[in-house]
Amino acid sequence: MEFIIITGLSGAGKSHALRALEDIGFYCVDNIPPAMLFTLHELCEKSNDSRMHRVAVVVDVRGGEVFDSLFEEFRKFNAEGKKYKILFLDAKSDVLLIRYKETRRKHPLAESFEGSTTEDAVLLEKELMKPFKAKADYIIDTSYMALKQLKERVTTMFAGDSDEGFIVTCLSFGFKYGIPLEADLLFDVRCLPNPFYIKELKELTGLDESVREYVLKFPETQGYVEKLLALLDYSLPMYKEEGKSELVVAIGCTGGKHRSVTLARLINSHLIEKGQKSTLHHRDIWKA
Repeated sequence: MEFIIITGLSGAGKSHALRALEDIGFYCVDNIPPAMLFTLHELCEKSNDSRMHRVAVVVDVRGGEVFDSLFEEFRKFNAEGKKYKILFLDAKSDVLLIRYKETRRKHPLAESFEGSTTEDAVLLEKELMKPFKAKADYIIDTSYMALKQLKERVTTMFAGDSDEGFIVTCLSFGFKYGIPLEADLLFDVRCLPNPFYIKELKELTGLDESVREYVLKFPETQGYVEKLLALLDYSLPMYKEEGKSELVVAIGCTGGKHRSVTLARLINSHLIEKGQKSTLHHRDIWKA
């Protein structure tokens, strides 16, 4: 049985992630009281309905004070040997403030203390959620994601059985749009030859063969790739041994369109050839 607990910051996209899981066959529950998690797991586990064997639930600060009982529920799960995974949705504070301003929604912690503002609420929630982020199996930073990208990321991540084990997400991005918060390993490939300055390649991306050929033809790129793949081959078994569910390998160039996309694709292909479960996500490839 798969049991995914979705939590994270208000406004970071938890409901959208839940809908993405529903679309791939998960039985979904939004804003469940934390104290009911263990009971829900047991009921679904005993159910003869196969639809109840892939379950996703959202738990967050909307639960008020009862949210404090979440760690007690985790202890029950662990004591009984019940399997579960935690997906944490994160975003930068300034992005969350813009989202609340655009939607004109009220933050769940907006009235936590007299005179508090939305910014105060966002900062307070970030502090409250730190222990849950630290415990998460999967972290997605939605700061610079369109809803379509979030859906694709979640769908790819959980399309198979999440209990199958360790997964590597190869994430390309552009430094000009910000560093991804969820990155476990981050490699800066701005030192490599840039197709942006080649007229016929400028408007293309690393999805185009001509761009990949250009980036990879240089000796410095070939040396970089050789050492990078060797590092990953050496270190991945240690991350597995540590018990991680997901390792996010972020590859960044200036705009996230050419070099980072090329190397993220190469790493993804290399890992799959080695028998490692790996997914690919290009965060900034279509941005202006």
